[in-house]
Amino acid sequence: MAAAFWGFFHSFNASHSVKEFWLRAMGDGFMKYYRLAYNVIAVLTFLPILILLLLLPDRILYHVSAPWSYLMIAGQVFFALLLLAAVFQFGILYFIGLRQVAERPSDRKLVTTGLYGFVRHPFYTFFLLFLWLTPFMTVNLLVVYLALTIYIQIGIYFEERKLIREFGDQYVEYRASTPALFPAPKFMRNIWVLRFVLKPESSDKV
Repeated sequence: MAAAFWGFFHSFNASHSVKEFWLRAMGDGFMKYYRLAYNVIAVLTFLPILILLLLLPDRILYHVSAPWSYLMIAGQVFFALLLLAAVFQFGILYFIGLRQVAERPSDRKLVTTGLYGFVRHPFYTFFLLFLWLTPFMTVNLLVVYLALTIYIQIGIYFEERKLIREFGDQYVEYRASTPALFPAPKFMRNIWVLRFVLKPESSDKV
């Protein structure tokens, strides 16, 4: 329940309508700090979930034995490094929210190369792979992992609405040709592109 509330709260505050409300209420000066404050609050409000993970009764669902557990841990390290690479390619200062304090949003460039040439949200991809490669699983961990997985799907929906408003057709074309989380076979990409060719008006209904 706590994880679900955390996901709803932060998806709600990432929505365009909520940001528009704060923009009208507080002005441009306040919005420069919005992402930074959002990230700080996200971290602080996730701490109770970690505390509950330790305090609530729990039960082990499975525990992968060696040597397979070593391979899973190695995979976690690998995807953690890729996650960091994706954040740095995106722009770590922008990701944290510090760049917005000193720079206008219009100065931002859409990143479509490197890791972002394979998927639109590589840090979500590598974060999910990192989570689900955990070599042991408990009931509490499973609940949190499922909640975070659902939260990411909801977060992508709101984030892409914002990106289309920010970059327009450039992002619509990028979304049509690049999978969201996992690289797709070429024939699947062609089906996705064909959908936008046949129904171009769907990209405007966001």
